Amino acid sequence: MAIKITDECINCGACEPECPNNAIYDAGVTWKFSEGTALDGVIDFGDGVTLDANEPQEAISNEVYYIVSDKCTECKGFHDEPQCAAVCPVDCCVEDEEVVETEEELLAKKAWLHAE
Repeated sequence: MAIKITDECINCGACEPECPNNAIYDAGVTWKFSEGTALDGVIDFGDGVTLDANEPQEAISNEVYYIVSDKCTECKGFHDEPQCAAVCPVDCCVEDEEVVETEEELLAKKAWLHAE
């Protein structure tokens, strides 16, 4: 599963620098697939959908920090546990039950994000 940030977030920002995929953004801030990854130019999701990795994407939350599930690998291949959850002082970085992925899928996502 990807990790999500709940609305109990106090916007302290402790989680953001811990993410090895740069999947965590401040409330209201646009994000890009290219930030913190090896993705560049047009990326193909394999299902007929393509987009420019450098194109800003709309913020997922305007209230609290948020995690882009398409970039979240639960830190698999980097750390033993999700670093956002490890440093969160209010335990609001939790599994996102709507984005269920196996360890194999998360490691494949990591390899895709970082051109491994």
